[in-house]
Amino acid sequence: MKKAFFILTILLSLKSLAQKTENIIIITTDGFRWQEVFKGVDPAIANDKKFNQGDSAYIYKKYADADIKEARKKLMPFFWSEIASKGQIYGNRDLGNKVDVANPYWFSYPGYSEIMTGNVDLKVNSNSYKPNPNVNVLEFLNQQSKLKGKVAAFGAWDAFDRILNEERSGFTVISAFDKVGGNKPTAAQKLLNEMRDSSFKPFHMDECLDVFTHYQALDELKTKKPKVLYIAYGETDEWAHHAQYRSYLDAANQVDKWIQEIWTFVQNDPQYKNKTTLFITVDHGRGDKVKAQWTDHGADVPGASEIWFAAMGPEIAPKGEIKTESQFYQKQFAQTLAKIMGYDFKTDHPVEKEISELF
Repeated sequence: MKKAFFILTILLSLKSLAQKTENIIIITTDGFRWQEVFKGVDPAIANDKKFNQGDSAYIYKKYADADIKEARKKLMPFFWSEIASKGQIYGNRDLGNKVDVANPYWFSYPGYSEIMTGNVDLKVNSNSYKPNPNVNVLEFLNQQSKLKGKVAAFGAWDAFDRILNEERSGFTVISAFDKVGGNKPTAAQKLLNEMRDSSFKPFHMDECLDVFTHYQALDELKTKKPKVLYIAYGETDEWAHHAQYRSYLDAANQVDKWIQEIWTFVQNDPQYKNKTTLFITVDHGRGDKVKAQWTDHGADVPGASEIWFAAMGPEIAPKGEIKTESQFYQKQFAQTLAKIMGYDFKTDHPVEKEISELF
């Protein structure tokens, strides 16, 4: 009996030592194409007067380079330096490394639902769909004793209250123009609320500018110290729909800077340093330049199922850009997130297996 107890103690200790990630930060930037991630500026779009906002010179000066690797690094310098050297990046279809959504709709609510639930529910077929009946991985993590009350989500789009079913899930979801801080906001939260509410609203009340979502989430990270944080930026998709390629590129470049800001804080904070994993992806792809379909997505747009993802953290081996032929799906992300945190995501609906190649 003593021997068995001793062996069990050793095994539990080894498991504890093996699990280094204590926190996870999940980031999505809506509808940002794999083409720009891996190849940088698309000249066919940048040269088109319908899309370049009359400023192709700005686009070329700031982001372009004859060398694709340099061009993509100009657009996303942190991504192609820090994450490329210390993490893993998937989705370069030119190398046969494929990542796709599994749902048949190829737009946002079904995509975010697939990311978070690890499942394709064919009934989730509209951006105006009701509160999600499917349990999400953030909700599951919030039910774990070590993580209870330490999960939060911030999204620029107002649909995240429904996508993550805030009422049922039991963790904080701040979307669009939701106020942070409840009835007792701090001075910083009060200012963030006031600035957002009085800001320019190009997307009306459906979606706020990413800058407000970012700084609300960053304030949460610095003051509440969540162990699980989800941040969903939206402007990459919005500016693409508006056919504004310069703004689309600027939005992606800004997200890269914000990710760097988050990671710099993480690596200088005792709770987070060397104990935090970063996971970055998108809800859907979008079309190519052909027929100007880069501005759109959906089941009728070829290429809109094509996505990408990246990860960096203690559990993630530093392999950089993955150049081997493979096929992964968005529905694998939820279990992957759970496994990174040391859990097995189980719920009433099926959950697709994790991406074991990451570990």
